[in-house]
Amino acid sequence: MIELQLVEKNNGLHRIPQSQKFMYFPCMKSMTLRHLVFCLLWPVIASSQSDQTALAIGDQLTISSTFLGENRVINIYKTAASDVEVYDVIYLLDGTLDQDFMHIAGLVQFFTMMYKMPPTLVVGIANVDRKRDFSFPTTNEKLKADFPTTGGSEKFISFIESELQPEIERLYATSGRKMLIGQSLGGLLATEIIYKKPEMFTDFLIVSPSIWWDDHSLKTIERKPIPKSTRVIVSVGKEGRVMQKDAKQLHRMLKKDRLEVCEFQFLKKEDHATILHNAIYGAFLKMYAPRY
Repeated sequence: MIELQLVEKNNGLHRIPQSQKFMYFPCMKSMTLRHLVFCLLWPVIASSQSDQTALAIGDQLTISSTFLGENRVINIYKTAASDVEVYDVIYLLDGTLDQDFMHIAGLVQFFTMMYKMPPTLVVGIANVDRKRDFSFPTTNEKLKADFPTTGGSEKFISFIESELQPEIERLYATSGRKMLIGQSLGGLLATEIIYKKPEMFTDFLIVSPSIWWDDHSLKTIERKPIPKSTRVIVSVGKEGRVMQKDAKQLHRMLKKDRLEVCEFQFLKKEDHATILHNAIYGAFLKMYAPRY
């Protein structure tokens, strides 16, 4: 080693007294003080570089559906716990990754951590053609012209009942409690199921249902009896007179069945675009007590 006698000062070199000299290695002979500091810190900088890996929060299935004649992608989130024996299951319409899957999975993670929500699977059904899958046939000529692919809900319900639910129950240990979440046309589908096949699910969270479809014809069909243990929460925001009236009427009708839970939420600060997250948050608050 040799003694360093020059340091950087005012963009130049300044000779320092012998008493202030310090030691350096020969390889640093022509370096300024800034370069010297960089060299001393380089091992720390180099050792702190990160490794990038993929982040996985669940599983993704592809089911070849006979009823629909196509492959359907299913996104699955399950609450993390090493001692879980069985899971409740939430079937989420509009369950595509960039639609409602991620934020509903986040709510489930929060409620299993902070509230007494049991270990739960979120089964997000990714969309192919939601207008087709969530609506029954209409005789309204304008609706048929505006939405030519609609009318496939019967096949989609059969897909859920006969293909999706059995596959989930084959792959995962489930408790038997099954929730359906649907908004807008998804709320229409959930309402159709609760009218026609209420035994398919134990819980229904119906948000802003499009009961206006086909000139409100769903209201005129005869409903099947609903098991008394069923839990239903209907939600609507400031979404216009027709949708608000339909949601309230649906709740009043179901209230007469004396179900285990039958609640109504009016979210006055939400509209059709913003309501879903807070509607599900509010519904979970009604269903699950705080853990602490």
